Amino acid sequence: MTVESSPEAAGAEVRTCTREDLEAVQKILSESGEAAQWSAAALYEAWVRNPELFLVACQSNQITGFICGRMAADEGEILNLAVKPELRRNGQGRKLTLQLLEAFRGADLARVFLEVRESNAIAIQFYGKLGFEPIGRREGYYEVSKEAALLLGMRL
Repeated sequence: MTVESSPEAAGAEVRTCTREDLEAVQKILSESGEAAQWSAAALYEAWVRNPELFLVACQSNQITGFICGRMAADEGEILNLAVKPELRRNGQGRKLTLQLLEAFRGADLARVFLEVRESNAIAIQFYGKLGFEPIGRREGYYEVSKEAALLLGMRL
């Protein structure tokens, strides 16, 4: 699959995350209040469990974004995605997501899903443009805010 994106994103390389990248990923998360806020230990655990599904975007040798997922049976799940705030809306999130979706397709998964804050209209629109559709709602899903999560899914 060809990844279409803006010229800025075209300059971003997407590769698997290394242990050394996790500190930069943690910093991006701390600047991204709408993303799931994971501790350094949780990031490390996600990376250890699925290193091939933990991707980073890099520009000029700097980590600019990340995405991570997991597989269970015939399904994939996008667990977390964030791009540096000053680099958003330039195609890096799309590039990261499409690369993860390709990994899911390569594993012959039937579908993929994710949760997103019900109030996060930008993320809902972003995923909708990629083919995700609402398939459910989880009341009080987010611990701190007690906000509901929308469950989005797509067939691969």
